[in-house]
Amino acid sequence: MADEQRQDRPGELADTPAAGTPQDPGIPGAKLPADQAGQGADAGLQRDPDEWVTGDEPMTPAQASYLRTLSERANEPFDESLTKAEASKRIDELRAKTGLG
Repeated sequence: MADEQRQDRPGELADTPAAGTPQDPGIPGAKLPADQAGQGADAGLQRDPDEWVTGDEPMTPAQASYLRTLSERANEPFDESLTKAEASKRIDELRAKTGLG
């Protein structure tokens, strides 16, 4: 019977949550915790890099790649020894400087 109902409503996904159900914008179908519901698309996703548990680890390859590109655009030196937290802050600085922020 459920298959018949889906055929009656083309274009609708069976796993789509009901209207008004908060979802995690990064994971299709995932619901936000109740304390983050209704706080916007970035709710709970951004935290001060100084508070990151893994902030003192070396920057990720993705951070290094993006930071290298931003450094070139801004005519600034690229420092490959930055930590994850430092790289995040530097990315924010260079995005603002290059107008990409």
